[in-house]
Amino acid sequence: MTLTAVETGASSYSTHVNPQWVRLLDLLEMNVEYERCVGSELFTSDGRRILDFLSGYCVHNIGHNHPAVIAALGEELESCGPAMIQSHVPKLAGELAERLCKAAGGNLSKVFFASSGSEGVEAAIKFSRARTGRNGMLYAKSAFHGLTCGALSLMDDPFWRGNFGPLLADTVAVPFNDLAALEQQLATRKFAAFICEPIQAEGGIKLPAADYWRSVQSLCARYGTLLVLDEVQTGLHRTGPFLASHLYDVQPDMVVLAKALSGGLVPVSAVIMTNEIYSSVYSSLKRAIIHTSTYSENGLAMRAGLATLDVLESERLGVRATGAGEQLRQMLSDELAGYEMVKAVRGEGLLSGIEFRAPHQLRLRIAFEAFMKIHPAMFGQIVVMRLFRDHGILTQICGNNFMVLKAAPPLVVTEEQIREFVDAVREVVELAHSSVSFWAEALGLARRAVNL
Repeated sequence: MTLTAVETGASSYSTHVNPQWVRLLDLLEMNVEYERCVGSELFTSDGRRILDFLSGYCVHNIGHNHPAVIAALGEELESCGPAMIQSHVPKLAGELAERLCKAAGGNLSKVFFASSGSEGVEAAIKFSRARTGRNGMLYAKSAFHGLTCGALSLMDDPFWRGNFGPLLADTVAVPFNDLAALEQQLATRKFAAFICEPIQAEGGIKLPAADYWRSVQSLCARYGTLLVLDEVQTGLHRTGPFLASHLYDVQPDMVVLAKALSGGLVPVSAVIMTNEIYSSVYSSLKRAIIHTSTYSENGLAMRAGLATLDVLESERLGVRATGAGEQLRQMLSDELAGYEMVKAVRGEGLLSGIEFRAPHQLRLRIAFEAFMKIHPAMFGQIVVMRLFRDHGILTQICGNNFMVLKAAPPLVVTEEQIREFVDAVREVVELAHSSVSFWAEALGLARRAVNL
């Protein structure tokens, strides 16, 4: 039998890229071939239609393959313009930076462009050290900032940090939402920055207390520590306003954006900061290129960023995210009320989480505890697998809190699609509470995972 090009490509991926990823997708029955992706819908080669409630971890805020961004990229390519000369002034970068600063507000007036959120966090570490003359970095427990060594140094989960050797020294974690613990560390005056997500995404969609961020801003100013907000997942209207920090009336010294900035089509990130921070790095002619990145400010990325901002504004997706998110959480709360394993539904805009907990009933608890001992992510992954296989819904559990199911659809999601998601979640939760087959399959999956 002759292999198709697709089958050959899949085999090459397994051989030359990441065979463990292929094995994991096979185990979860999620290894499908996507042929076409539009808006909130993904279409597979075998004729299935999948509803996306993950958005590539908040990449596809404007939906998959938005025609306006595709058109803008096409025009840029056809123009044969200066994509990456490296020795010129890229006007598109200036245009995008101006719009980002205006949207971010406050004293944020300068932008450094890079290619990923992790790279943006690395820049924030360097720039905060340059500005303050301090080496220490503060971060919040359960944070997720990326997987480069500097970003890993701002994460406390041993799963992500393990086996990679020594990371940055002088980094300290404090509990999210704990002002007393934060001030205790800030009072030492050895920290250049407190880098934190305004809403912890992979930590379980953790929301701040009402006055937390205003108090954090005041404390950081008092002790000379910069406030850096990682809005890689929460920015670009994911939570309603342009930045999640706007929800809490806080003015950070730096903001890191990435993921959704280019409509999911070109890698790009941006670190927006005050003029004082920027000037402490690029302080003279000889330091004009002291920090840069090969693909920073490239024409395609800048054009995609501008087109994405146009879509976000013209389609009023921030307003849409606020209204649709409130509707989604209310519907989930109504439909899941009374199920003992559902602890809470929370979020802002279209970044929501459904938190589960261990069952009280003995008949459920025995099975639950059995496979939780094998791996703490097993229950969440069974829910994810059931939603995908049985209902055509793509979502995932949070990376640092395996008992929270993330619901983060593109901001263009419709009311009908929200209803479809809520109905699917209710059916899977009902199965978990009433069906022996749910737990039998969970235990079977756990055994297969151990044997892989």
